[in-house]
Amino acid sequence: MIKVHHLENSRSQRVLWLLEELGVDYEVITYRRDPRTMLAPASLREVHPLGKSPVISDQARDGRVVAESGAILETLVERFDQEGLLAPPAGSDAHERYRFWLHHAEGSAMPPLVMRLVFASLGRPPVPALARPLGRLFARGVEQQLLGPQIRQLSDYWEAELGHSTWFAGQAFSAADIQMSFPLLALENGGGLSGYPRQQAFLATCRERPAYRRAVERGGEFSLS
Repeated sequence: MIKVHHLENSRSQRVLWLLEELGVDYEVITYRRDPRTMLAPASLREVHPLGKSPVISDQARDGRVVAESGAILETLVERFDQEGLLAPPAGSDAHERYRFWLHHAEGSAMPPLVMRLVFASLGRPPVPALARPLGRLFARGVEQQLLGPQIRQLSDYWEAELGHSTWFAGQAFSAADIQMSFPLLALENGGGLSGYPRQQAFLATCRERPAYRRAVERGGEFSLS
């Protein structure tokens, strides 16, 4: 039995989706964010020292713990995708493209999006009231000079790549699309997909997948804004 240590409104939603695509039986252990800080609870550190989600533990392997979404997806695909439905054959050109997108999602896509959320929070509690105007001014400058241009460059790149194929790694749906869904959902929550019809269509198609809908039923709807 796979146990998914699932933090609400987090990257771990992708793990639930993958397990549903694979048809693997699993248990969800849900953790709630601190309503004031929005951080993960300290109890997650009992599962993994970093106290972050996603994390899985595998009861069939003596409770072995795997952290980091890319590593988790790769582990689950290698173990359970015996028919090769969610990853191209190893050594193929398609697999090289698949591997790029699997790691691009966290390596290049998410850092500026997370930074945007962090800087946006500088103008809100728990930042002291007197510091909030300065925080908003600082955040606006970082957005205009750094984050906005970076995120537009990423979005333009994704839009162009989706013009070559239906899915990020090619014409067939793969675990790389599950991984890439999170950056696009984060952008969508902030209204950032306006003018990017292919990315909008990508998310719409994702939401039509029965496994996606089952994952949302078990783990809750995304709310990343």
